[in-house]
Order: sequence, then C-alpha cells, then structure tokens
Amino acid sequence: MGIELLCLCFLFLQRNNYVQGTCSQESTVTCEDCLLSGPHCAWCLQENYTDSFGIHGRCDTLENLLSKGCQLNLIEFPISEVEIHRNDPLTASSQKNSSDVTQISPQKLTLRLRPGHEETIQIKVRQTEDYPIDLYYLMDLSASMDDDLNTIKELGSTLSKEMSKLTSNFRLGFGSFVEKPVSPFIKTTAAEINNPCRTVPYECLPTFGYKNVLPLTNDAEKFNKIVKGQRISANIDTPEGGFDAIMQAAVCKEKIGWRNDSLHLLVFVSDADSHFGMDSKLAGIVIPNDGKCHLDHNNEYSMSTVQEYPTIGQLIDKLVQNNVLLIFAVTNEQVPIYENYAKLIPGATVGRLQKDSGNILQLIISAYQELRSEVELEILGETEGLNLSFTAICNNGTFFPHQRKCSHVKVGNTVSFNVTVSLSSCEKTRRLIKIKPVGLSDVLEMEIHPLCSCECQAKAEKQSPKCSQGKGSLECGVCVCSPGYVGPRCECHESSLGASSCRGPAEQSSCSGRGDCYCGQCLCHPSPYGRVYGPRCECNDFSCVRHRGLQCAGNGDCDCGECRCHSGWTGEYCNCTTDTSTCIAEDGTLCSGRGECICGTCACTHPAASGQTCEKCPLCSDPCSSRWSCVECHLAADDKSLGDCSEKCKLVDATVSMQKDYSEDKSISCSLQGENECITTFLLAVDEQGRTVIHNIEQKDCAQHPNIPMIVVGVTLAILLIGIVLLCIWKLLVSLQDRKEVAKFEAEKSKVKWQTETNPLYRGSTTTFKNVTYKNQDMHKRPMAAGFY
Repeated sequence: MGIELLCLCFLFLQRNNYVQGTCSQESTVTCEDCLLSGPHCAWCLQENYTDSFGIHGRCDTLENLLSKGCQLNLIEFPISEVEIHRNDPLTASSQKNSSDVTQISPQKLTLRLRPGHEETIQIKVRQTEDYPIDLYYLMDLSASMDDDLNTIKELGSTLSKEMSKLTSNFRLGFGSFVEKPVSPFIKTTAAEINNPCRTVPYECLPTFGYKNVLPLTNDAEKFNKIVKGQRISANIDTPEGGFDAIMQAAVCKEKIGWRNDSLHLLVFVSDADSHFGMDSKLAGIVIPNDGKCHLDHNNEYSMSTVQEYPTIGQLIDKLVQNNVLLIFAVTNEQVPIYENYAKLIPGATVGRLQKDSGNILQLIISAYQELRSEVELEILGETEGLNLSFTAICNNGTFFPHQRKCSHVKVGNTVSFNVTVSLSSCEKTRRLIKIKPVGLSDVLEMEIHPLCSCECQAKAEKQSPKCSQGKGSLECGVCVCSPGYVGPRCECHESSLGASSCRGPAEQSSCSGRGDCYCGQCLCHPSPYGRVYGPRCECNDFSCVRHRGLQCAGNGDCDCGECRCHSGWTGEYCNCTTDTSTCIAEDGTLCSGRGECICGTCACTHPAASGQTCEKCPLCSDPCSSRWSCVECHLAADDKSLGDCSEKCKLVDATVSMQKDYSEDKSISCSLQGENECITTFLLAVDEQGRTVIHNIEQKDCAQHPNIPMIVVGVTLAILLIGIVLLCIWKLLVSLQDRKEVAKFEAEKSKVKWQTETNPLYRGSTTTFKNVTYKNQDMHKRPMAAGFY
C-alpha cells in the first residue's frame, strides 16, 4: 500500500506539468484513443467500473478516475521519462590521447515521450584546451592568383610557428582548384588546352578541377616545398570551381587525412565567386553531384567533367557530417557574396584577403580564434513531427531563449543548453537524432520512443464470454465487438437495430448528432461543458442565455435550453428580482407614487421625477409648470398628432378639454411664457373622477416677427442712396478744384510781360536766282552796266 501511495504522489506531481483539458470525447472508445486525447488523459481498465458517461467515462484525468472508484493499479497512464545510458564527465584539462576527450554531456539517452507532453534535457559543452588541429589550405590557382602563390611560399613555417602557441598537435595540407576543363569554361582548341595562358604569353598548367596536392602532415617544410613547386592555370569565365573542391576536401576523409579527434579547418582562398548547382548545365553536364569522394590515383577529381557542381545544401550536409569548419579567405570584392554563403553554412566565417594574400596568416589566426570562441549546436537526423526548443545558458549563466549558440566563450569554460522535446503526433516507430557542437566530433545520441499504445492491449481476451458469449474481445476493460455486433457488451446485432426510434421526425442524424444509437436507444456523448440528455439527446444543461458571464445569471437552472428561475427571480435571464423592498420610499409609498418597481429598481413615470425611489421632483408642487408639456404639445399639434399629445398628457395626469361649460371659480388660472416669448394662459380644473382637466388655452403678447423682405429692400435703397450722395460730393469737390486751378492759371498769365530783342548772331537768308535763258544778253549788257558805276 505504501508503494501505491508513493506512486500516486509521483503521478500527481507529473500531472502538474500537463496541459489541462477534456478527455471524455466522442472518439475515445479505446485505450489508445484515450492516450491520444492528451498527455493528461488516463484509461481505467477495471471491468466493473461504472460511469454515467458509459464507455467514454473510462477516459478521464487521473484524479477523476480515482475519485470515481477506479483502482490505481488498473489505470493506464504512461508517463514521459528520460533514461540516460552514458554520461561521462566533461574533460577538464588537455589529454595526450585526444580520443579520451569528452566535450559534450550526456552522450547517449533514451526519451520515452507521450504526444503533447514536453521533456527538457540539459546539455553541457566544454571545449578542451590544446585540442588537435587539422588545417587544409585550399587555394584557387587561376591566373589572377599568381602573386598570392608567391606570397605563401613560406606560409607553412610561419603558420606552424603561430599555431604552436594554440595547440601542440597541428597538421596542415594543401589542395588547389581552377575550373571544370570543359567548354564554355575554357577554350577547347588543342593549343589553348595545353597552355591556357598562351595569349598573355605565359606558360601555365592545363585547366583542372581539383587536386589534393599534399595530404595533412606535420612537416611544415614539406608544405613549403610543395607550395613553391605549384604553377598557375587559367579559365575564361569569372566564377571558379571552388565548391567542387570543397566537397571533395570534406568527403575524402582518408585521402585528405582528417583525424577523428581533431578540429577540422578548411581554409578556402580565392578572388572570385564559385559555381554551384546547375551552373554546369551550360557545359551539358546534367548528372547531379552525389556527394562522394572521387579522387583518382593521382589525387585529382575524376568526375569534374561528369557531375554537376554541388548545391549549397549538399555542402552544408557534408561539412556538418564530417565536422569541417570552413574559413573563406576572399578579396574585398567577393566578401559580400561569401558572407551570404557563410550565413547558410554552420560554423563558416569570412575573412578579407589582401590582393597578394599578405595577411593570410593573421586572417587564419583570427578566424580560428573566432571559431573557438563560439559554441553552436547542430541537429542531425529526422526531425519532422518533432518539436525542439533550445535555450542557451552562456557566460555568467545568462539565458538566451530560442537560441542554440553561445558567443565570446573562453576555451575551457562550460556552457549549457536546455533542450525541450515534444511530439506533435503519434508515431509507432522510434527515431534516432543526434545533437552535436558544430565542428566537434562529440555527439549526443537521442533515441525517442513514442508512448502511444497501452500495455493492456497485449493482454486482450479474444472471444471473451463477458462480451455476449464470445461476440467480441475484452480489451482494456471494454468489449471490442466482432463485425456485425454493437453495444457496450456486443449485445445487439446491426440488423436488429431500429435507428428510427433514435431520430426525430425532422432530424437527419440519429440522436441529434450528439449520441450513438445502441439497440434502439440513444447513448448520449459526454460533453466537457455539462450534461447531454433526452430521449434523442436533444437537451443539455449548458446552452441557456447568460448574463454577465453566468448562465441564467446564476439565479436559475438550465433545462433543455431554457432558464428555470429560482424563487424570487424572474425574466428570460433570471436576472430580475421580484423583491420590491428596495423601491419603498420614505413616505411608505412605492416609488413615491411617481413610478413603477421593475427588477427591484424604480422606473420613474413622471417626467420631472428622479432619484432612487423617484423622490426628487422639483416641478411636482407647481401644477401649472408640471402640465406645461401637455399644453405646449396641443398648441403646436395638428389633427394628426393629437394622439401623441394624449400620451404626453397622460404622463402628467391631465387631459385637454375644448368644452366651455366649466366653472372658473373652481379652476386655477395659469400664465406661462414659452420659448417663443408668447404668454400662454390656461385654466386647470379637477373633474368628478379626480383627474386634471385643462381648459381655455390661449396665447397672447407674442413678439412680432421681423419683415425680412422690407428690411432687405430698405438696406438696399439705403446703400444706393449713400452711394449717390458720395458720388455727388466727389463731383462737387472735383469741380471746385478745377475752378481753383483755372483761376490760378489766369492770374499767372496776366502778370507776364512780352519783349522783342535782336540776336546778334542771326543772319538773314539770301536767295539767288539765275535765268539760263538770258545768259548772252547779260554778257552784252555787262559793259554798259559798268558805265553806270
């Protein structure tokens, strides 16, 4: 008994983490269906278990089943759990044998998981100091890289010297690439094939795809010697075949010499972009890259002219699979392109290379330090239908939700990752996934077993006598009927069922679509909202109207969609009380005689009354003012609106009478001024029934309305008159000014004195006439004329 209580407590604690919800659903007729309803659902396989919901009542939350009398040892309730098989401690210091280094924990576990439930696992990662490094230098040997080749002739020695400060176990290798030796990437004449640089002129090697020139070695001098013996080649298009070379360098593990327990660095050096994917279709190459090693006996890529360039996705898969960290060392123009590649490739970095590769050593050291300062997790395996959520716990215990990468981590420090795993659906087969740090060979193997089936299914009793003498199998406490039989105990044959008795005259589906017809009777489905009942499951106790969020305002019971109010309440919503104590005024009257008590609140009928019990009525003491609304309505009403005035007069307890046989002595004379400033007089009298009667309504002393047309005409004439007067005045002033100017001119003119003088410079004009006809006569007469002097 003590063990059962302990187990029960454990189950309750586990359930606190589950999402609450309903388990009793229409489709949950078997134990397996119940488990798929939610991670909080349990199944009772107790044979004598009874519940008002029938079969569906066996599927419920654990505490509900226990409260209904189901025994704990007869409840099927699998719980998600984590079983760790291997959890070696992280290596705290450097080891002589790198195979003994552990950089991730745990290393292997099994996760039994119910769909919809989450389990969280903590993964720890620590990068070991003095970890072995394999560095492969992959260089573009196209013609534009000639000066770079001269620069790195002593790179092996200097790089080994610098890397010895970071690790005591360092190896390096060398590979080169150019382009696929096919048209249109190269010129295909015999002379151009033998010497692609002949037009420069320069002697260079024939174009090749990729060569593994020097496998990984710890001999730096050999590296220098090999590099000094390299010669450039050429091609005619700008992009190179670098991705072909990266693929072969990553997958040819044995020929390159990659060690299992080392950090694999692949330094890619180029000054141009790289072909990828279907670019090779330009050359008629249509066979996809298979991602396998194809280095021949000369360590050259033999399928360069046969297979396409690898895609970015293929590169990512092979680099991650072989733990290769890629360092792009490219010139300034190519940096943006390769940065886009690096965003897609886990663990890839980009360095800016000088034109002659003069900074290649500093670039490699900086890239290595950057890679070692980051810890990022990578997932391998089939993850479809599996929900993985990461939370990184980095330096100083800082949490980064939804991240699986820590930056600025010092080598030797430990970082953690909380991994939350859940299944969105049930799968019968187990799956294996691997989680590993990018660039490291250490891996966490996680085997996931879905918990979707019940153990009691394996103990099913075939053709059980408890199921109507063998008409079904007893499985997990319920009968699974043989074909042709239905019912909780398989007691009914399908041919004998009268479905018409489960269907109303106007209904299309049996049992109103909310139940199953068993043996001519409806077995209503359970509902998480309440009880479904009725001969055809047509009623329920949860679909009545609500008031302020409460069904029937909390003052009644819902019966087949209608509210049955409790005593003292009424109304469709049962929100109206029948108690009138709150409507009694101080004088003991109901609503002070000026209103009605509705739902415990006074609704004042007198237009001037207000207050909780209509006790406030300033105009109620003035009989004239209180009847003014009735009088005013009759003054403004025509024959059609007299009915409206009658209603308004009823509100003030008065009627209007046009009869003249009334007694002025018994009447009250009223005189009021309306909004139109007219004085209205009327008489108030009380008839034999005690009702107020209004007589002799008259209006006088009304203000005269202004004559608008006359005003307009008068204003217009006044404006014209003023205009004419102004014109006359202007004309008079102008005339006076003109006369004044003329008089002034005449006065000035009379004062002028006129005098005549001779100009000494003046010479009169002389005119000479000559008659050519009398020329001879003049000659004869000339001596005679001379005698007269």
